[in-house]
Amino acid sequence: MAAPLDDMFSLCVDAGKVAGSVEVRFIDNVKGKGLFAKRSIKKGETIFVERPLVAAQFLWNFLYKYKACDFCLRALETAEENARRLSGIPGLSLPHPELCRVRPELHQACPQCQVMYCSSECRQAAADQYHRALCLGPSQEDPDHPINKLKDAWRSMHYPPETSSIMLMARMVAVVKQAKDKAHWQKLFSHFCSRTANEEEEIAHKLLGEQFRGQLALLHSLFTAALYDDHLSRWFVPEGFRSLFALVGTNGQGIGTSSLSQWVHACDALELPAHQREHLDSFIDQLYKDIEKETGDFLNCEGSGLFLLQSSCNHSCIPNAEASFPDNNFLLHLGALSDIAPGEEICISYLDCCQRDRSRHSRHKILRENYLFVCSCPKCASQTDELDVTSEEEEEEEGEAEGETEGDELEDEMTDV
Repeated sequence: MAAPLDDMFSLCVDAGKVAGSVEVRFIDNVKGKGLFAKRSIKKGETIFVERPLVAAQFLWNFLYKYKACDFCLRALETAEENARRLSGIPGLSLPHPELCRVRPELHQACPQCQVMYCSSECRQAAADQYHRALCLGPSQEDPDHPINKLKDAWRSMHYPPETSSIMLMARMVAVVKQAKDKAHWQKLFSHFCSRTANEEEEIAHKLLGEQFRGQLALLHSLFTAALYDDHLSRWFVPEGFRSLFALVGTNGQGIGTSSLSQWVHACDALELPAHQREHLDSFIDQLYKDIEKETGDFLNCEGSGLFLLQSSCNHSCIPNAEASFPDNNFLLHLGALSDIAPGEEICISYLDCCQRDRSRHSRHKILRENYLFVCSCPKCASQTDELDVTSEEEEEEEGEAEGETEGDELEDEMTDV
């Protein structure tokens, strides 16, 4: 049972070619749909490139002055500006500045609210799709504006590291508000998986953290005051709002962009004499040490997006594909990690590399608590109970996690797919 081509492939670059390579099938009532190869796919091949239906920068990321295009999330700082801010070294100069792809001369601001874009094309695309409904104009800094009150409430309940954004939901509403064919966009959003009422409530609480269980009603009230629309009345009743929360929580794909990372990759590709290569590599290594000391792990402009075709990829603890963002914007590249045969399911991992190396018990615990399912991938199915022993180190880590303070629990929120 395949999904309609005009829907599932509509946001892919070269949709016709992608439709000849993969298909979406219904698997069963437990797993729902999945993505399957229609032809042989080689390791390292890009399976598809896809634009999101909607995307938004994380609110704390924006507040901490990580400058990104409000539409495509492209990093707006030059590599050198980015390196200076992250390292705390204001006079830092990067070698080979010509390798930086950021073009400040092309950047444009919304004339009303001064939100920044990487180009006139992105500014126009944002205006056409959602920004007219969300533009605050001269009220951009007004703390009493309903949208700013919603943002402040979200930040107060969802500290870094962020895993979702209330603004992703706001842009969903704004897109439908501005669309001429409102039914079409509502249909596109309906393709994302739905959950039972109990599961949706649990997901919402995990996104906010246990200490904010009672705050969902406040967010709902602020969301309604800021964005209510008669065409979307079902999204504004408590059950509909909770469903939006669950949709974003289970389908939101993290997006990371970095002009510095692009510059480093360009440096790696340079053909240099051995002594120059050694000097450049040493400079980059020291730069990352300085950044780690000053900023820690938060290097990128970060946000999340809803990707229609990518959302059909199920989890496996031995994934054969992974998503990346090599273009320094919101374009998702799904690449093959291994050869994939015709008819084989294409799976990504909801776990990071370290989590995938843990015992089946620990992997299942993470997936059950964060994603509300039990994994039955080949790796999990092949591990016997006798071999499935949680290490002392893992037990200690789990014990520490369970004994965290309220402030620490905020960093244990659900990680997006």
